Amino acid sequence: MKTQNTLSFEYSYLNLPEKFYSFEYPQVFKYPEFVKINDKLCRNIGIDPENLVKLIDEIKSGRYNKKFFSQAYSGHQFGHFTNLGDGRALILGEHIIENGDRFDIQLKGSGRTVYARNGDGKATLKAMLREYLISEAMYNLGIPTSRSLAVLKTGEKVYREQENEGAAIFRLMKSHIRIGTFEYAANFCTKNDLKELAYYTIKRLYPELINEDNPIQSLLNKIIKIQVNLVSDWMRVGFIHGVMNTDNVALSGETFDYGPCAFMNYYNPATVYSSIDHFGRYAYGNQPRIIKWNLARFAETLLPILHDDENMAIQMAQNEINEFDKLWETEYYKKMLNKIGFETASPGLYFLIDDILKLMQKNYLDFTNTFFMLSNQEGREIISNKNDELKQWVKTWEKFIDDRGGFENSIPIMQKNNPIVIPRNHIVERALDEAIAGNTYLFENLLKKISNPYSYDIETDEYMNPPDFAFETSYQTFCGT
Repeated sequence: MKTQNTLSFEYSYLNLPEKFYSFEYPQVFKYPEFVKINDKLCRNIGIDPENLVKLIDEIKSGRYNKKFFSQAYSGHQFGHFTNLGDGRALILGEHIIENGDRFDIQLKGSGRTVYARNGDGKATLKAMLREYLISEAMYNLGIPTSRSLAVLKTGEKVYREQENEGAAIFRLMKSHIRIGTFEYAANFCTKNDLKELAYYTIKRLYPELINEDNPIQSLLNKIIKIQVNLVSDWMRVGFIHGVMNTDNVALSGETFDYGPCAFMNYYNPATVYSSIDHFGRYAYGNQPRIIKWNLARFAETLLPILHDDENMAIQMAQNEINEFDKLWETEYYKKMLNKIGFETASPGLYFLIDDILKLMQKNYLDFTNTFFMLSNQEGREIISNKNDELKQWVKTWEKFIDDRGGFENSIPIMQKNNPIVIPRNHIVERALDEAIAGNTYLFENLLKKISNPYSYDIETDEYMNPPDFAFETSYQTFCGT
């Protein structure tokens, strides 16, 4: 794609009522230093990476003519409603690529905004490098996600539990509109404001819905489907978001806010890594239930504009939410059955997934490696030789495979749906610790490996090993920003 000499932004979001945003100016970083620029991504969307450097210099000098703004929103955090907003981030503008697609470019870690409450608006280098790393992993796994254009050190110290190197990140998303944005509109704005937000969202993200008989109902239906697709993809690769609050659910269907997220090693649906999730609300196995709960909160916000008759609006919203379980079952089993070589999700095959997951939990097997091993003869023999239950499952599964064309047909399906390399928690931590100390060798190597997560080579072996038991049982992730 042709690169641009300058960053020329649009600001369609600012056509909404002012209560949806606040004009902000990023903190002037005295000693900014770029530590990672996603050169390939920049050029793919038509931005010369040097323009990001120029933009920071422009901010530092005070010579700017752009309308930076932060978004207002609310959200249910661990089930409790809170009024929020971009406390440490602002949107620099909307970047339009050659095909007409529109993307927000956000600067996160840019300092306090009017929504900061008691926060300092800053971010740590480790947290920003982590977001860069995990979002790139998700993208290469084929999962909708925000992307990171660049990470820069701010030259300041940020204080959390200890002194940290300060940093900021340039984040790219189709939109930062979230369920929480609609919760804010429903609770603190007028009905007309809510309607404006809904139609702006439709026109920006799903313009094909604008001519539907009831575009608001169609929007609800669309959001349910894209969230089912997204979260079932998380389940497919063992990803745990860690903080599935409604303000972290993007209506664009992109994964974002990589705070206490992690990838599961040994299979257990109760797996939680987040230090703040004390009761397992956002555990791996709870993610389907939570996204349904979040979607119900979204449906509630739409009631005033869904239908003029309140009872009819409630019934219409409930009908859409009632479709979730069927949609989830179909999509989840389709993706999980792809992992064991079946192209279609016949209900008669569901038990194979249920049973292997139970056996993986019972035998403390690694989620990613077990599915990978099933795609090769040596791996199947290793699994079969562990005990009679696993041997019987493999035998039963192989018979179903034979009845549907054999491994010649099934292995390519498995190879497309089973990653070999994921960002293993112990390797991620070591890579980040070394990177903030100045040694980026492991960080760059890990980035290289996760850029092609479905391919195996001999150098991949060290990235496939799960952590030892002591690490796994004590490991915690933190918001960290």
